[in-house]
Amino acid sequence: MKKPLQDINRDADNWHDRATLLFLKLAASGLVPPHWFEKNLPPPGQRAARHGHLQLEIVSHCWQYPHFLVYQLSSLVRNPPQQLTVTMTVYYCPDDSGTSQLLQRFSALDVAGVQWNWQPLPKELLFRRAIGRNRAALASTADWLWFTDCDLLFQAGCLDALAAALQGRQEALVFPAVERCTSLLPDENPLLNPDLAASIPLDIDVSGFTESKRSRATGPLQITHGDVARACGYCNALAFYQRPAAAWRKSHEDRAFRWLLQSQGVPLDIPGVYRIRHASKGRYTGSRFMSRVRGGLRQLVSRIRESFGA
Repeated sequence: MKKPLQDINRDADNWHDRATLLFLKLAASGLVPPHWFEKNLPPPGQRAARHGHLQLEIVSHCWQYPHFLVYQLSSLVRNPPQQLTVTMTVYYCPDDSGTSQLLQRFSALDVAGVQWNWQPLPKELLFRRAIGRNRAALASTADWLWFTDCDLLFQAGCLDALAAALQGRQEALVFPAVERCTSLLPDENPLLNPDLAASIPLDIDVSGFTESKRSRATGPLQITHGDVARACGYCNALAFYQRPAAAWRKSHEDRAFRWLLQSQGVPLDIPGVYRIRHASKGRYTGSRFMSRVRGGLRQLVSRIRESFGA
C-alpha cells in the first residue's frame, strides 16, 4: 500500500532534519571550521573590559517545571546580589498555568538588585531553547549573560563572587568550575514536590548536594560576554536551531554554541552554584513506561560516571 503524500513529506522532513542534526553535531566536534558559519564573532580587543558594578542577565526556560523554578527564583530573593544588578529573564508559555501563576506571584516581590523579566512564548518556540536564548542575546544590554536552566540555584555568595571574577574580562565564554548537585532524584522525592501554594521564597536543604567539577561551559553553565552575545546571538548563524518544534528538544545546540564561539569556556572560582538533578524528564513526550525507562537509563549512566569520578 502506498503512503499518503502527507506522510511521505513528513518522513522526508524527518530524514532531512536527522541528516541536518547529524551534520551539525559532527561540525561542532571540530570537523568544520566555525568561521564558515559564525562570521560576527568580535575579537577580544573589540570586547569591552567592564569594571565596577556590572549588569548580568540570567536567561532561563520553564515548561511544566514550576517545582524547580520556584527554587531558582527563591534563591535570588534569599541571596540578592550586592556587587551587580541582575535581570532575571524567564521564557515560558502562558498555556503552562503552573509556571504562569508562579511568575505572577514572584512579580509581586520587590528585590533589591534584581529585575524580573517574564517573556511569554508560544510553546512551539519555547520547545527549542536556542530560540529564546537567541532573542535574549540579541536584545540584551547587559555586560554578561548567564544562559541556564530552571533547576540551577544561585545560593549565598554566588553572584557577588561572579561579579568579582568578571572584572575586566574579555573572554567570549566562562563558567563555574564547580557546581554542587543532587543525585538523580526520583519523582516522589520531597525536594521535587514543594508546596507551590506556600509562602515564597522557599528555602531548600542543600545537605544532599555534592561537589562536581566541570571542564567546560555546559548547558546551564554558559556565561557569555555581552558584546559577543549581541554580535552572535545564541546559534543565530544556524537556522536549524532557530526553527519551532512540536515537542521539547534536547539542547544539542549547547555544544554548537561553544563551537561557534571557538571556546569551551574559561573556568572561574564561583561558589554557591547548586543544581537539582532528576531522573525523569517530564517535558518530553512519550508514555509513562518510556519515561521510566529513560529515567532508569539516566540513573545507570550517572552511577557509572560517579564510579569513575566523572
